[in-house]
Amino acid sequence: MVDFTQARRMMVDGQLRTFDVNDMPLLDAMDSVPRELFVLPGRESLAYIDQDILVSDSGESRYMLSPMILGRMIQALEIDAGDKVLDIACGRGYSSAVLSKLGAQVTALEADDTLAAAAKHCLSAAGVGDVTVVTGPLEQGYAANSPYDAIVLNGSVEVRPDALLQQLAEGGRLVCVKGRGRAARATLYVRSGDALGERSLFEAAAPLLAPFVQTPGFTF
Repeated sequence: MVDFTQARRMMVDGQLRTFDVNDMPLLDAMDSVPRELFVLPGRESLAYIDQDILVSDSGESRYMLSPMILGRMIQALEIDAGDKVLDIACGRGYSSAVLSKLGAQVTALEADDTLAAAAKHCLSAAGVGDVTVVTGPLEQGYAANSPYDAIVLNGSVEVRPDALLQQLAEGGRLVCVKGRGRAARATLYVRSGDALGERSLFEAAAPLLAPFVQTPGFTF
């Protein structure tokens, strides 16, 4: 039998702290959210491995990002209590639960109704009742609740997520993994008026999100 409380502590000390995740409220949040409740049934023993974990068994593949990558990405957003956050490709809701623990007002977006229903169930099981789970095309975001102070993409993109960037408030931040393979890097966008700053954060790898894959061009 896995001691999940101990597994969370080892995740925080052995994965997050050693990867420069040092924000105490974030560490406390990730130490308190039961990650094992957000994996597919029967795979609870895998919840704390240092890898992306498949959390959908139908439709489009969806992954829960590895703790160290997700932790560094959320840390870069500098979430304050009360911030409005859009969580793109939330999967079964783990990232949304962490953001909620930080005091954010979270809108969790999934493309698949079945996966969105699973996210609602998992969030309820974890005692997280203040996340709004919605469905729709990931690349379009969720304009009805915009503008957002922060947006998280749980995966990598090959094209700039322009529709999502337009849903940022003044000073709003968006974090994603940009690129694929060894060239991929976690990237932070910041909105200032009509301008968008872009900053590379660290080397990272994450599963590609299908709506953000580059369409092959013609070659001659």
